[in-house]
Amino acid sequence: MIPMAVRSKWAAMAASIWMQCVSGSAYTFGFYSPLLKSTQLYDQQTLDTVALFKDIGANAGVISGAIYSSSPDASCPRLVLALGAVLCFAGYFFLWLSVAGILCRPPVSFMCLFMLLAAHSSTFFNTADVVTAARNFPGHRGTAIGIMKGYLGLSGAILIHVYCTLYGNEPGYFLLMLSLLPTTFALLLMYFVKVYPTNSQDDRPFLNVFSLIALITAGFLMAYILLENILSLISSVRILTLIFLLILLSSPLIILIKAHLRDSMLPSPSISHESLLSADSQRKCDADPEENLNLFQSMQKLNFWLLFLCMACGMGSGLATVNNISQIGSSMGYKSKETAALVSLWSIWNFTGRFVAGYISDHFFRSHGCKRPLFLVITLATMAFGHASIASGFPGALYLGYVVVGVCYGSQWSLMPTISSEIFGLRHFGTIFNAIAIASPCGSYVLSVRVVGYIYDMESQKRTCVGNHCFRLSFVIMWLVSLMGAGVALALFFRTRKFYEQLMIVRIKRLVV
Repeated sequence: MIPMAVRSKWAAMAASIWMQCVSGSAYTFGFYSPLLKSTQLYDQQTLDTVALFKDIGANAGVISGAIYSSSPDASCPRLVLALGAVLCFAGYFFLWLSVAGILCRPPVSFMCLFMLLAAHSSTFFNTADVVTAARNFPGHRGTAIGIMKGYLGLSGAILIHVYCTLYGNEPGYFLLMLSLLPTTFALLLMYFVKVYPTNSQDDRPFLNVFSLIALITAGFLMAYILLENILSLISSVRILTLIFLLILLSSPLIILIKAHLRDSMLPSPSISHESLLSADSQRKCDADPEENLNLFQSMQKLNFWLLFLCMACGMGSGLATVNNISQIGSSMGYKSKETAALVSLWSIWNFTGRFVAGYISDHFFRSHGCKRPLFLVITLATMAFGHASIASGFPGALYLGYVVVGVCYGSQWSLMPTISSEIFGLRHFGTIFNAIAIASPCGSYVLSVRVVGYIYDMESQKRTCVGNHCFRLSFVIMWLVSLMGAGVALALFFRTRKFYEQLMIVRIKRLVV
């Protein structure tokens, strides 16, 4: 029975979760950015330029989406995962050689290229895992995507905890670990990630258990990070916490077996690429408002660009915050240990937003017919409050603002793919949501390099910039940008009201049938 269980959508879900747990290396930039700045003799604007290429690589996933959609067997994304493994190893390995001094200090353009390759690998892992989950659980795609994106958000804290427990606090070797760990996981697990035909059983109970495990993992990591920031934990305690973390991350295996036992009681339909996408004809029969547009058709729709602009405002300002957190904390008098804790806690807040937004938007859509773009309006308006909190400079404002921005940033990463899959369809979902994700580095370039980096370097021309004034103007600008994004999301909400009303009617009919 267990060998059969590894060939099911639940095995694909578990394997994808484990890959997502180590695929969020892009969110650990704040952990090693001080070392990168000191060893390569960068100023803040140059460091932000390197971070920009990280953001471009981590978000411009159109290539991975196109490969997934056009591969001979689109139900089995092994090629996408294998390419991601190659990019991950190459990018981070050369970054490690550079900061370790094995390579003579490379030009900035080379470091940008290494960072681009390293971060771009995450789009291949993410595309394979998210698109596969959405296709395996089309009726609960918000929850499934939220789980995938949630574990990706947790991965930064997981990676830092594993590294600090096993190797100490030397960030140089952290880059070597980033070149090896995600690569190994992808190569070992890619054979299990596959799209399977759905059945008539309700998958929500088992998805809820996956969600519960994710919440427990996030709570444990948050408690550990806070405790470590208050106390100096001895190595034996660190090792015990790591063992407990590994047990939590292994627990989806139990759910996989139980869910497969339930599904094995039902007749298994034959699978083919055509059967996976047979929803096209079914939609015509059911008058389903969802379309299956390709990327070029989607780009001709105003809704595509409204969603793109929302993400440029929200994700761009979120990335500008996390990329500069070490320097923001230092200028405001926080110790390096405190800023390192903030980098790890970002993963927790990021996870919280991704998971909660996916789960709650699914719940309220099913029970109350709430349109998903409404949640975009709420998260962008709340993010504006977070930026305003940091700009205020009050005691503890950085913690409060960082939490709010992190949760809202994560929420947008869960809502955007789900909305994309509903408005434009699942056939070219990987390509479309990755195209919209390009908005993130676009917004990050303007806000991180041209706003935050420029203003900081201008303030510190004569001396090291210390005080709230170093970043106050930057966060006032990001506050206004987030408010503008909320306004755009509101326009998207009004434009898609009738669409979501029709979609709700169709899904209710299917449940009745």
